Amino acid sequence: MTLEIKICGLSTAVGLDAAITAGADLAGLVVFPPSPRHVDLAAGRALAARARGRIAIVALTVDADDALLGDIVAEIAPDILQLHGRESPARVAAVRARFGRPVMKALPVATAADLAVVPAYAAVADRLLFDAKAPKDATRPGGLGQPFDWHLLERLDPGLAFMLSGGLDAANVAEALRITAAPAVDVSSGVERAPGDKDPEKIAAFVHAARASLF
Repeated sequence: MTLEIKICGLSTAVGLDAAITAGADLAGLVVFPPSPRHVDLAAGRALAARARGRIAIVALTVDADDALLGDIVAEIAPDILQLHGRESPARVAAVRARFGRPVMKALPVATAADLAVVPAYAAVADRLLFDAKAPKDATRPGGLGQPFDWHLLERLDPGLAFMLSGGLDAANVAEALRITAAPAVDVSSGVERAPGDKDPEKIAAFVHAARASLF
């Protein structure tokens, strides 16, 4: 079994280099001002230039319009667009067609009922990302450091392309992988000293723990 690892919310060269050195596969850049991990287009362009050819670049947005997505594609040129808002299946399909980039759609999960939309999104997205559902009063839909019940994913189609997110860290990623058999994992707050401040040692420990779980 191969495993892809995404370090999300990278906003500095130090954090990006740590992800690359640790052997992560994807670097997530958040373009969403309410997030403490937000990077503007100029910062995103610089980080993407540093990352290009060394690690895949994912640009995360939340309910972005075509103008912003167009700017992100022009300035950052990500390998993958991650839609982390309330985008409908039709919107996902439209973004994929318009911008010619693979699209990963985040789906919030709290109960089994939240998985009812999986077939509709799986039909139009290149990959799904399952994240813990944010509280109603949250200012952002992800990056909150909270896991959900991983057993909810035990009956997924084994061929489904998905990524597991939400409250993962070096201490629990092996258990999460054992339960879900996820082909990919995503971490942000679990490798930070404080919101937005990535810790190179925690990044290395997370990647090591995730890879070691396969043996």
